[in-house]
Amino acid sequence: MDENSTVCLIRNHKKQFYKNLKIMGTKFSRGIILLSIAIFAIACVQSKEKKQQSDNKKYSDGRPEATLRMDAKDYGIVLKYGDGPDSCDILGARDVWVFEDAGTYYMHYDAAGPTGWLNSLAISSDMVNWEKKGPILDFGKPGEDDSKGACYGVTYKEGDQWHMFYLGTPNVSPAPDLVPSFPYLTMKAKGKSPEGPWVKQADVVPFRTKPGTYYSLTASPGQVIKNGDEYLQFISTTTEKEGNPCVQRTLGIVRTNNLDSSWTVDQNLMLPIEEQIENSTLHYEESIKTWFLFTNHIGINKEGAEFTDAIWVYWSKDLNKWNPENKAVVLDGQNCNWSKECIGLPSVVQVGNRLALFYDAPGGNSISHMKRHVGLAWLDLPLAIPKNRKY
Repeated sequence: MDENSTVCLIRNHKKQFYKNLKIMGTKFSRGIILLSIAIFAIACVQSKEKKQQSDNKKYSDGRPEATLRMDAKDYGIVLKYGDGPDSCDILGARDVWVFEDAGTYYMHYDAAGPTGWLNSLAISSDMVNWEKKGPILDFGKPGEDDSKGACYGVTYKEGDQWHMFYLGTPNVSPAPDLVPSFPYLTMKAKGKSPEGPWVKQADVVPFRTKPGTYYSLTASPGQVIKNGDEYLQFISTTTEKEGNPCVQRTLGIVRTNNLDSSWTVDQNLMLPIEEQIENSTLHYEESIKTWFLFTNHIGINKEGAEFTDAIWVYWSKDLNKWNPENKAVVLDGQNCNWSKECIGLPSVVQVGNRLALFYDAPGGNSISHMKRHVGLAWLDLPLAIPKNRKY
């Protein structure tokens, strides 16, 4: 607020102050009266500024936002939907997991086809030109947890064995979109090579949703990291909070000593459910001994519609301890070249002195789940903890 506005406030309230002081029968010197008026004016200014800050919140329901930026440089679309084998991705390509083995890059992505969404494979030697191979998982039998969707598959190589943790669901939205619906469950498959073939392990139940917890609606897979003598998996979780019309999303940590057995879910939250984030991919920056966790943020517009609006990054020196204050925006409509409202989940891969960041998006001002392409952005290495403010 400028000086003239402050003077106006003082003038507007000066008369009322004199009246109040007269009623109290208190005798004040002119200096004390003016000081009192000034204090009152400052309080008015602060109240007005607080209201302006509230009115200027990015999200209509006041959910937390990131005030720092770690801007990735967008390359653009590298895999378009619609031309996969047997029309497997005729309705969209999204939810990517990209990894490298022996100089070849492998992309798992959800191919939205005529019968539903299936985890599919594309292969590249340069991360820009991709050859689609088609679905690598099939739907489960009626009544099984992946009967309507066998999607988003994250991988971990141990020795000569490849492990995949994928998202299964028995529920989808009506045709033709067939969008996977709650519950999102984590299921297991194995392969002898990064291309598969992948064999489902129906007898392995990594973990499941649990009523009354922060993972009551979803408990879906995330990146696996070997930490000492145990494995950590950074999973996506969803629950409902009384009085809130939106579900609450955050990340959780699960642990095991055996990739072919069950995992133990940490009962303490990794990050608050109010953060509204899902899906995880991590990079360790050796130069500063810091982990950077990239995740998808879910925003909400003025009409109350929720959608994935940005990729955020959190950082920590300890995989088991994360501070919600340590976060920044990496990619959103401000620095994405082709999608200005909606940005889907991330997957990162180090390539020399750069970090490749894959994501999906519908393009333009769309916030649709469907007709998404896969994009690529870059971050220079080494990563540094961001200092510059968003505004």
